[in-house]
Amino acid sequence: MRLLALIIVLLSCSYVAASVKLIGYEYGNRTMPVGDEWDNPEKIAYNKEQPKAWYFSFTDIEKARKVLPDYSDYWKSLDGTWKFKWVATPEERPQGFEKPKFDVSDWDDVQVPMNWNVAGIQKNGAQKYGTPIYVNVNVPFYHETKRDDWRKGVMRTPPTDWTMFKCRNEVGSYRRTFTVPEKWKGMDIHICFDGVDSFFYLWINGKYVGFSKNSRNAAHFDITNFLRKGENTVAVEVYRNSDGSQLEAQDMFRLPGIFRTVSLEATPKVCIANLNITTDNDDDYESGIIKIKPTIKNNSKKKIAGYSITYQLYLNKIYSDENTAEEWTIEEQKVPTLKRQEFATTEIIGNLQNKPHFWSAEEPWRYTLVAQLRDSKDQVIQCISTYIGIRKTGIRTFSSEMDEYEKGGRFFCVNGKPVKLKGVNRHETNPQTGHVVSREQMLEEIKLMKRANINCVRTSHYPDDPYWYYLCDKYGLYLVAEANNEAHQYGYGDASLSHPTEWRNAIVDRTMEMAYAYYNNPSIIMWSLGNEAGPGKNFQAAYDSLHAYDKSRPIHYERNNDISDVGSCMYPSVERVKNIASGKSNDKLPFFFCEYGHSMGNAVGNLKDYWDIIESNNAIIGGCIWDWVDQGIYNYDSISGTRYIGYGGDFGDKPNDGQFVMNGLLFSDLTPKPQYYELKYIYQNVQIKPIHVGKGYFSIFNKNFFTHLTDYQLCWTLLEDGKVVESGKMALPQIKFRELETIHIPYNTTNFKNDKRYDLHFAFCLNKDMPWADRDYVQAEEQLLLQDKPKTQLTDMIHQASEKLDITTGSNNIITVKGKGFSVQFNKRHGIMSYLSYGNTEIIPRGNNMKIDAIRAFVNNDKWCYAKWFENGLHKLQNKITNFTTSNNADGSFTLNFEITSKASYKTYIEGRINDAEHKIVTDKSTRATKDNFKFKVKTTWTVYPDGSIMLNSVFDSNKRDTDLGRIGWVLQTNKQLSQLSYFGRGPLDNYPDRKASQFVAQYKADIKDMIQPWCKPQDMGNREEVKWCEISDKNGNGARFTCQDTMSIEYLPYSDIEMITASHPHKLKESANNYLHLDAAVTGLGGASCGPQPLERDKVKANLHEITILIQPLK
Repeated sequence: MRLLALIIVLLSCSYVAASVKLIGYEYGNRTMPVGDEWDNPEKIAYNKEQPKAWYFSFTDIEKARKVLPDYSDYWKSLDGTWKFKWVATPEERPQGFEKPKFDVSDWDDVQVPMNWNVAGIQKNGAQKYGTPIYVNVNVPFYHETKRDDWRKGVMRTPPTDWTMFKCRNEVGSYRRTFTVPEKWKGMDIHICFDGVDSFFYLWINGKYVGFSKNSRNAAHFDITNFLRKGENTVAVEVYRNSDGSQLEAQDMFRLPGIFRTVSLEATPKVCIANLNITTDNDDDYESGIIKIKPTIKNNSKKKIAGYSITYQLYLNKIYSDENTAEEWTIEEQKVPTLKRQEFATTEIIGNLQNKPHFWSAEEPWRYTLVAQLRDSKDQVIQCISTYIGIRKTGIRTFSSEMDEYEKGGRFFCVNGKPVKLKGVNRHETNPQTGHVVSREQMLEEIKLMKRANINCVRTSHYPDDPYWYYLCDKYGLYLVAEANNEAHQYGYGDASLSHPTEWRNAIVDRTMEMAYAYYNNPSIIMWSLGNEAGPGKNFQAAYDSLHAYDKSRPIHYERNNDISDVGSCMYPSVERVKNIASGKSNDKLPFFFCEYGHSMGNAVGNLKDYWDIIESNNAIIGGCIWDWVDQGIYNYDSISGTRYIGYGGDFGDKPNDGQFVMNGLLFSDLTPKPQYYELKYIYQNVQIKPIHVGKGYFSIFNKNFFTHLTDYQLCWTLLEDGKVVESGKMALPQIKFRELETIHIPYNTTNFKNDKRYDLHFAFCLNKDMPWADRDYVQAEEQLLLQDKPKTQLTDMIHQASEKLDITTGSNNIITVKGKGFSVQFNKRHGIMSYLSYGNTEIIPRGNNMKIDAIRAFVNNDKWCYAKWFENGLHKLQNKITNFTTSNNADGSFTLNFEITSKASYKTYIEGRINDAEHKIVTDKSTRATKDNFKFKVKTTWTVYPDGSIMLNSVFDSNKRDTDLGRIGWVLQTNKQLSQLSYFGRGPLDNYPDRKASQFVAQYKADIKDMIQPWCKPQDMGNREEVKWCEISDKNGNGARFTCQDTMSIEYLPYSDIEMITASHPHKLKESANNYLHLDAAVTGLGGASCGPQPLERDKVKANLHEITILIQPLK
């Protein structure tokens, strides 16, 4: 057992309560509200208690060791059924409802916590309690981005078509009764609201208690003097909008209501009013230091003397709340004499003499500290507890000799190590309940993060539910804890709320409420002052206050790096990241990308490019993807009753920002998107490189900073042309953190065939159950090419056949070529294959055809180019034959040569912003295309062989080679019965030129329905890169194979591009009569332009010279 020596240091004797009050909190004995509290930024709170750390009182040590309020006899939840009344405007609110005799029997029963807009959505799409509104930059009420515009308030008349024209400022009135447990007699009783959006008045038993704004920090009220014996009535009047909403302009649905837990708590008259824990260590990290700083409050009617505090320390099992006592020596901490209503703060410094278990995201060791406040007779009058982690975070200067990259500089460190923050931004959201997030969902999110090697979360852009911090402490996630300050609607100039002194206290207090509440959480390794709220002096004041209170953590603020301890920006280009890493920029170091990789729709290109740079130096801390989960809300189609995921505008909300709320790595129901798996691969903490492929030697580098690779076994598979031919499992050698070891894989290269491709796949599987995944879960993986397949000609795959081809030309410009077991038709007018059958199976049915493939159902990141596709008419190309020849060949084959000019006949364009639900493609037949309009010049050579093989060589060019395309190749309309896809290429999930690192080359099989992703707005999906061949077939195996001379990109979907583009939601997307097979020479990358950079130039497809050769053959 470890010995803890406690050195008692009395820092202060006493000081009055006023000296610790946050400025802006007001106290008094008003019997009713003034009435303007919800529209006055200088009125921050009335009778709201000063903030404190998140801990609770318990009856004994055994219960205290469990820490959570669920185990406290002095805590009681008021969640559950409340009476509720909704009105559209403050004038309509039920005045006098706070009086217990006011009849609320006809009010609705609702479950608290709730967001009333969401709770009121009916299964026919009707809205019982107002409209959910999604806006990004702006506020949902009328404003103008002008200096001092805020003075005009939140009740201005908006345009008549805005949601808030009629529902100017909704008010929700809540009522319920409660009883106080008998054992709480003689104690102070507090009511706590963990989250209310955006403002509320509070009454107990008809008596006015106070008000609070700041929806994301807890509001505590001492209601002792308002209670009566037996049944008590609590009444809460919540306003949708308030001046507080001006500082809550976050990118999310704006949803009012009591959305977090409401509870009662009892404390003794003399109590520990706050408790701060700071940990430190010696330079060698061989010992731990615990600084315990309690604030004692005397709320009794007399002076107290002779009080003391004793402490006990317990070590928790890792990932567990179970703990065992640590041996330690203790001296009672003396509490100074306190007069009535006085406070005192003292400090104890504890030194762990033996090496402690340090907390990190890799190994989140926690201790439980129990404090007992004793009176002069040594009777325990209060027992509290909190989890702590011994860890140190900060910025250190490294010499080049100390830096593994031999560069040196200022580095962000945890426990002395320059860790990488592999992060995501997280909003609190649930499609069924809005901003009400259950404990079960929070835990599932933690598991999904740990499975994906995520180690950091930015609490964007507000403090989260308290339980979230408990989980992050327990399971190991670094947190960048952000204050509830965002005033994006006023920009960053003179109009910004970061400048007016009237807003200073609100900004500072929101920051400090967060810091008081979560000071003790080891998972918080950095504070953030807020988001996109302006650069002004109000945030300098917030920085100064926070730094004075907590010097143990760096402070981040992206909007003004001059008042931030770290450099920061959003959505940098790859080139900018290179410049920061190389020191060519003048950015403050270390540097943190608080938002990057905007994950809107089918997105997150270039992740590997970013992290190749980030992991080449210690100057860049890392970054957080925007963001974690789509913020969609379930809605119901008013006609069909279909439930679907709704986004901005789907609820009739105006103004709105459409799909911009759907930016997650996960869909709204927590199903991972394809980019989740790319992130998992890029964030993994194992790196494999070849040493000697022929002898089976490889190096493994452990990217961790604190833990060895002891939790995994290596499972390897050898693939021959994408099929497993050999496999094995092996224990890993002891690979220490930041070290490299050599391993040997016992495959036999003498069995390799010269005409085959060989790949080696590595899977690092958990060797035991972990809290986030079961044994054998693949936590990291890699695949290395051992031997490439020699390049061969497609003609080598054609079988000689003695049968002759039957070639006929019809009067309808159709050339028909028939052979044994197949028939193919070509349209001389358009230069395309218009029909193909093998045996009794139609591949391309009559009436269908193939087209030049130059667009895609634009993804949200195609913002930079999609409109030009339609202006250039790429969706409506008309082929004109400029030259046509045929030839009968000596080998019995038949060749058709076409030279084609392809362009739109009329002026075309698309209506609708990239993020809108509805898009309409318009053809203006009053304006014909001219010779100067964009056009393709295509040469195709078709060769039909007697065995049914069909060779297509295509050369694409254009008159405007710098034109950006979605892709270039061919799309075939195929038989609906051909629902099965097999291919040899990257998979098994969607991949693109700049998002394919996690998808390995092998042979894959899937149903066409497996190619579909439930994007909230249908868009391009199912792409597969580096495909050598693909097969489409019916369930009996009848169909066709398409083999590329080099490699190609493919998609196989039951929808056309146009059908996806013009559908607002998946349930509006009706399956076509055919399937659509895309065979492309090149596809444009994803990039991040929905909010960030375009794809890299190397990943853009231009309308310049492209060539692709494909061989089509029957499967049976």
